[in-house]
Amino acid sequence: MDRIQLQKLRDLPIEGVAERLNLRVERHKCLCPFHEDHHASLSFRNNRYKCYACGERGDTISLAMKRLGKGFIEACKWLANESLTPIPSPRERGEKSPSPYGEAGRGLFDASRYEKYFEHPWLSPRDCKFLFEKRRLHPAVVRYCRLNSFRDWLQIPYYSQEGKLIGIQRRYMGTDPAQPRFRFPYGKGCHLYGLPVLRRLGQNDSLYIAEGPSDAWSLLSSGCRAIATPSATLFNKQEMLREFQEADIFGKGITLHIFPDKDDAGTYLYGQLLDFANENGLCLVRHNLPEGCKDFADYWAAQKA
Repeated sequence: MDRIQLQKLRDLPIEGVAERLNLRVERHKCLCPFHEDHHASLSFRNNRYKCYACGERGDTISLAMKRLGKGFIEACKWLANESLTPIPSPRERGEKSPSPYGEAGRGLFDASRYEKYFEHPWLSPRDCKFLFEKRRLHPAVVRYCRLNSFRDWLQIPYYSQEGKLIGIQRRYMGTDPAQPRFRFPYGKGCHLYGLPVLRRLGQNDSLYIAEGPSDAWSLLSSGCRAIATPSATLFNKQEMLREFQEADIFGKGITLHIFPDKDDAGTYLYGQLLDFANENGLCLVRHNLPEGCKDFADYWAAQKA
């Protein structure tokens, strides 16, 4: 990883990283995991952490290293997977690829190897419980998204507007705390999720932009038409512009909507999307989540409970 990639990891919202490390952050503080703490002495400020009791301090990388008990390289890999920040392959860096996939190299996606898994999707009882009982998703949405179980992972296929498989993201459903919650969409580059929805938009329709596929599933279950960025830190203005131009979004009077997550990442995504809308003459409507709901998935599940 070069300095730019490392800086991207250090720039990840540290409170979001802490929550993914199973730390409960409230008012920019949490119980320090590095000593027996009872009064939330670990504080977050300027995207760094410091414990005023034991003196531990650092950035996102050092937090992952100490919390997970990993070395520098392994902690960086965990952060990259967890945040969906792409690490360039040796081939993309101009180096000889040690990839087991031969001349194709890492980063190239061969859809023919994976399409069979989504022709007749199968869901384990554990994944069914998560999707239908915890997230309260509509069965038709789960079928439409072609979610599929594979060992301890929920496989999430990414499709082009034309319905061509272009990548796969995996969400860890097991109990090993060392595993990342998400694995980066397998494929060259990182795509918007739910692109076929763009072809279904009519004149003056509304389009919701979600942070991650999970929120998109809940929005679809609520009857909204939604696509998603893989994560807040991977919002790509150029890709969204290309896809919107291809779907003739700008000629249909589409209004964009967003329910920002209640964290730094959600605020960042809203700001980026607002800039995109202003730059391209689109209207963006912000909706605020009620107290107690971190994201739209939480809100939807609470409404359907």
